[in-house]
Amino acid sequence: MIRYTEKIRQAARQLLESGKVDVFIGFRKGTVPMMSEPTLIRNAQAAETLHWDSNCGINLANYLPKRSERIGIVAKGCDSRNIVTHIVENQIRREQLIIVGVPCEGMVDRRKVTRMAGGDILDVVEEESRIIVTGKAGQQTFDKKDVLQENCAICIHRNPVVYDELVADLVEEQKDVDRYEDIRAIEDKTPEERWEYFQKLIEPCIRCYACRNACPLCYCPTCFVDESKPQWLGKSIDRTDTMTFHFLRAYHCAGRCTDCGACERACPVGIRVRKFTKKLEKDIKELYDWEAGLALDERPPLDRYRPDDPNGFIL
Repeated sequence: MIRYTEKIRQAARQLLESGKVDVFIGFRKGTVPMMSEPTLIRNAQAAETLHWDSNCGINLANYLPKRSERIGIVAKGCDSRNIVTHIVENQIRREQLIIVGVPCEGMVDRRKVTRMAGGDILDVVEEESRIIVTGKAGQQTFDKKDVLQENCAICIHRNPVVYDELVADLVEEQKDVDRYEDIRAIEDKTPEERWEYFQKLIEPCIRCYACRNACPLCYCPTCFVDESKPQWLGKSIDRTDTMTFHFLRAYHCAGRCTDCGACERACPVGIRVRKFTKKLEKDIKELYDWEAGLALDERPPLDRYRPDDPNGFIL
């Protein structure tokens, strides 16, 4: 995917030079290996700093809510689905955006590569299907498909769902992918076993809220965890408060989560936060045949009311 870099630079340069956008949101190469970082550029000369590789996993839709400028933005499949969600939820207007679509082949899991390499990474070279890593243990080569982020390995929407131009031909979408094998294994547990499983899952949580801050869906002006009048949640790492935070955050994302993996990537202690959101994603798919971010003219199932909704239990 590194070959996309020049196409992205060219698109950004033209958009900024022509005055079609005021700002362009993309990635630049990070200062440490495997850490490409978001960047906002406002002049055509700065397009030379843009970069694209298999470490551009951060969801750029996170930088859109409530902006007023005309914006050019790079979008892979999950970014575009979150852009659709933001448009539907009135966080940004479609006519403000020029979306440069990037057909995605999956992002690399930096932590997995670091473990497989046996320690810190000093240098990385990306080729079409290989990652060549230099660490303290020497140089090693990995097949990219073996070091993908877990959410990317099971992604079935790699192409952007909405775009104004593309940097490459669309890629073939993955088929016959079992996205919920791990969730079914949890569902097969008894209620007591499930409770124990989730308690153990969140045991390392330090309530830093990195998962919330990285999530493109968490744009509320004041999060419920920060409210003091009333205080919905204690501020300590009491297990009940921590569990409440994760459950409520997951429900908040029900029908809206695109499984972009931002939460897990941001977690400093490696909690597999997607276990919560994937369960809700599976339920919404089964109950409403709904996947988030695929349609510009429909709101999420839990965000609308219809008189014929099956809510007899309320009456």
